[in-house]
Amino acid sequence: MKTVREIYSAYRIMPSLGIHQLRVAAVAKAIRENFTEPLNEHDVLVACLFHDMGNIIKSDLEYFPEFLEPEGLEYWQKVKDEFVRKYGTDEHRATQTIVKEIGISDVAFSYLSAVGYQSLERTLRDPSFEKKICAYADMRVDPYRVCSIEERISEGRKRYAERKDKAMSPDRLRTLDNALRELEKQILKKTKIKPEDINEEKTKSIIAELECFEI
Repeated sequence: MKTVREIYSAYRIMPSLGIHQLRVAAVAKAIRENFTEPLNEHDVLVACLFHDMGNIIKSDLEYFPEFLEPEGLEYWQKVKDEFVRKYGTDEHRATQTIVKEIGISDVAFSYLSAVGYQSLERTLRDPSFEKKICAYADMRVDPYRVCSIEERISEGRKRYAERKDKAMSPDRLRTLDNALRELEKQILKKTKIKPEDINEEKTKSIIAELECFEI
């Protein structure tokens, strides 16, 4: 068995991407600790910890220059190029291939597939709260910290405003934003906490624990 940190290192996951995945899993765990019904915590955590393993493929490495240190742009560009050569240009398919290499369960794989802004409507309708929590946890983390969903919506709009490949109509954006708001209501209705109880400070100790999580 290997720890999460060992797996990230083996795949040369950028530290910023590693901490993002850890934060998402920490949000999911914070929800699980306060959830009023049974949940498959293990596979939820596995899905969250590895949901973005291929994301360097789509990354504009110069957008967050601070994330490149200390190795630098040239190093991470080479890593990105190697990912593309090995896994192709679709980051989602790359992630699916990588998690199969890691050996996650079919159940965890199904949870992972629910993560993503454009999947929110489908996840909202799905009866699985494990999938809902994975999707919601990802939307509670921006590039720097755990945040509210309104902050995440605002940050995402700003970040993708100039990317034509990510453009969506205003109506589509409103539909997805409202799906996210409804998803939060569905989840928190079954917890003993409020949205503001899930924050960066709360997740710090959980992240330290998750770094040693074994697969």
